[in-house]
Amino acid sequence: MTDLSCLAYVLEEWTVVDYLKKYLFHMVIVSLTMSAILVFFIVPLTILFFIYLTNILLLIYQRNGEVKADPLSDVWDSARKTIASFWDIYARIWHGYELHGVENLPEGPGILVYYHGAIPVDYLYFLSRLFLWKKRLCLSVADHFVFRLPGLKLLLEVTGVMPGTREECLTALKNGHLVSISPGGVREALFSDESYQLMWGNRKGFAQVALDAKVVSIICYHSQFMLIAYMLHYKMQFRSLYESTRLPFTPPYGGLPVKFRTYIGEPIPYDPNITTEELVEKTKTAVQALISKHQTIPGSIWKALLERFDKRRKSD
Repeated sequence: MTDLSCLAYVLEEWTVVDYLKKYLFHMVIVSLTMSAILVFFIVPLTILFFIYLTNILLLIYQRNGEVKADPLSDVWDSARKTIASFWDIYARIWHGYELHGVENLPEGPGILVYYHGAIPVDYLYFLSRLFLWKKRLCLSVADHFVFRLPGLKLLLEVTGVMPGTREECLTALKNGHLVSISPGGVREALFSDESYQLMWGNRKGFAQVALDAKVVSIICYHSQFMLIAYMLHYKMQFRSLYESTRLPFTPPYGGLPVKFRTYIGEPIPYDPNITTEELVEKTKTAVQALISKHQTIPGSIWKALLERFDKRRKSD
């Protein structure tokens, strides 16, 4: 190598080093940002993957067994048990999930009213444990956008998810089913926070159905669910976007393994002398009381994480 070529090589190496020094800081920032995004979104995305995987397994079960029965019939119970077992194992491992107050559920029909979590995994845990313990299917009223999601039709049918018109709810109750509904709906899931305030607005359809069907109303609360997956609701444009489209554009993030419990409160018996508005207020008061009893307000991620691994505390 000549002196001239050697000098050219050294200068070239210096240029590369200077380039790396100049942009190293930016590369580190980008890497850390990408890592943070993966950490915050990996659990919600994993849950979404498992939900779609569950639907695929149901399709395989349907095709291999040539099952053509009504998705709500007992023919699907073996598939339901498999699905429920999977989600129950996930709930036990990741959140140490507990279910309390099952004895408050009626043997017959009833309206189960609950406070909506940020992602449906809180409710999935409850449905799974209930089916495994009582072999009972609780039908669920869901927002219309859920039925527009591609690739979930069979899963929704087998697990009893329905649009929840008045006629459908009354028919389900007449057939002896439990019917669950969250009056706060998607708005409560997207824009509620660690204060756990109800966001029911003027919704009272659930109360009217309970009175028309002459059934009890049961309250239900999933503790710590707002700490499982937060929503990016601090951006006002997300709220205005939802109000104009009624579509949940706000993405969830988080998924920390906080301690998670579901509490079923004492039933509110049917009273022919109560009005719809009075039943709504009575139910609101009962749900808020259940939250106050079992939830630290405002919620604390660190306390919830410590509680997750505290073996001495089994329930509130």
